[in-house]
Amino acid sequence: MITNSIDETFKVGEDLAKKLRGGEVILLNGDLGAGKTVFAKGLAKGLGVQAVVNSPTFNIMNVYQGQNIKFCHFDMYRIDDDSELKELGFEEFIGDKNYVCAIEWSSKTANLLPKSVITVNINKLDDDKRNIEIEGV
Repeated sequence: MITNSIDETFKVGEDLAKKLRGGEVILLNGDLGAGKTVFAKGLAKGLGVQAVVNSPTFNIMNVYQGQNIKFCHFDMYRIDDDSELKELGFEEFIGDKNYVCAIEWSSKTANLLPKSVITVNINKLDDDKRNIEIEGV
């Protein structure tokens, strides 16, 4: 699908969240500035998160309480290898029915991911326009 604004990209994330039940792992792919964090903020809103959702670039992981389940937002940009993820307890969250996990820069986690994931590819077409492809829902 094509979105023409930040608000539309946010809304696509919000709409996807309404289909989730817990235990899902969502891989957010795209270049810097493509809209991965905007999409994740929409996911959080759709899950009923009331808190302000920020990019976890420096924290690596942020966990938020949603209406019925928790939203775990990972940013793997600064991760060098799987051992760092194991130290963070990454595997404890992945696939747990109490969480929906969204992972930015997921290629760094390939060895620790479940077989069933939802993949969201976001491509920046211009300043506001994005092409969003979602697979595995």
